[in-house]
Amino acid sequence: MQSATLHCGEPLALWYDLVRDGASRAGTRLPESVESYLVFVLQRHQRDVALGGRTLALERFDAEDRIGQMRADALRDVGDRCLLIAGLFPRLAERRRVGPDYYSAMGRSAYAGVAAATRAGYAELFAQLAQAFNAMRQVLLGVGRQVESGIASEASLARAEAWAGIRVLNS
Repeated sequence: MQSATLHCGEPLALWYDLVRDGASRAGTRLPESVESYLVFVLQRHQRDVALGGRTLALERFDAEDRIGQMRADALRDVGDRCLLIAGLFPRLAERRRVGPDYYSAMGRSAYAGVAAATRAGYAELFAQLAQAFNAMRQVLLGVGRQVESGIASEASLARAEAWAGIRVLNS
């Protein structure tokens, strides 16, 4: 019989290390479900080269026109992308002349929309994510600072550079 423990592969372990280092640097402790979701977001969007070119307000409006699970999925994607921009790429927001707080507000709202549009278990998670949005943003800011300044553990940085090709997240 197989063990019921989760075995973290290299990419998953990398993101967990960076998130935990970022949380420590930000002086924030995330609930386990929120931390796991944040790792999922980083892993899922690590190669989203179109992130900087997206118009998330239009994607949000488009999500509102959908129904059921398609609406929830579209709102989740908007929330995730807003979180990444507000936390990892705040300068991108400033170059767009809106600032990271704009993306934080839109992301929290998108996650709250997912909570309103889905079943109980999923709704609870996204209600928790909406409430924890600023804490997740602070953790991502910590991740960006540690990678940018070389404070992250050498092992984490080496794995990040070799595996995901990230050198400076906060650009």
